Amino acid sequence: MSTILRPFSAIALAAVLCASVVGATSAAELLWYGHSAFKITTPGGKVILIDPFITKNPKTPEALKDLGALGHVDLILVTHGHPDHIRDLAEITKMTGAKVALNADIGHTFAALGWVPYEQMIRFNKSGSIHPLGPEITITMVRAEHSSEVVHTDAYTKKKTVHPGGEPAGYIIQLEDGYKIYHAGDTGVFADMAFIGSYYKPDLALLPIGGHFTMDPTHAAYAVRNLLETKTVMPMHYGTYPVLKGTPEQFKQALGDYPGEVVVMQPGETRKF
Repeated sequence: MSTILRPFSAIALAAVLCASVVGATSAAELLWYGHSAFKITTPGGKVILIDPFITKNPKTPEALKDLGALGHVDLILVTHGHPDHIRDLAEITKMTGAKVALNADIGHTFAALGWVPYEQMIRFNKSGSIHPLGPEITITMVRAEHSSEVVHTDAYTKKKTVHPGGEPAGYIIQLEDGYKIYHAGDTGVFADMAFIGSYYKPDLALLPIGGHFTMDPTHAAYAVRNLLETKTVMPMHYGTYPVLKGTPEQFKQALGDYPGEVVVMQPGETRKF
């Protein structure tokens, strides 16, 4: 019997190896909703949302504002507690049953407000690496230079209360094929970006350029040229509101002859990386 099984085992092994090679060559798909909200579909088909601000996002196309059309979501990453990053978090969490990875302290606030139950959270902190989607995908929380608070409006009294938002964060997302995406969150430029660049070596950096609350184009260009040295950069968090005046053109001009690619997407656009 063993002599009969050996050929079939070899065929099965070849099929597995072939499937893994095909899977490894699939590209990640990135959908930008505008502002800092993204949907990543990994080469293996996992779906990750980052900072879900969709239904009230001035830049999100109307066709994408129907949360019921989101489909399956495996994981939601939250960079901080400001409303333009978490507006749709509670509803999407309830609809999809997705896990929510976030700063450990803000997790307590979300649970206390009844937005996200503890059993759906993955509470961790900077330099922590987690594998909520299996061992082939690694999510690492990194520093961001910003602020964080959670504003809650009572549905009946309309009274606003402010709650602790923990510390802001960025994320390094390493996909099944080894491709690394750095979502910087809302941040100003900080010297430890050099560590992020040299240690994690992200392939794609998603960086805010709007100014006022975050880096402007000049600061973001400095971060790329002198600290991150990332070869592919996509600007985000600009133009959503009048105060966010930085533009991709200004960012490109500030980068000068930097030997990298600036990917400028339109809200609602999808690209493969």
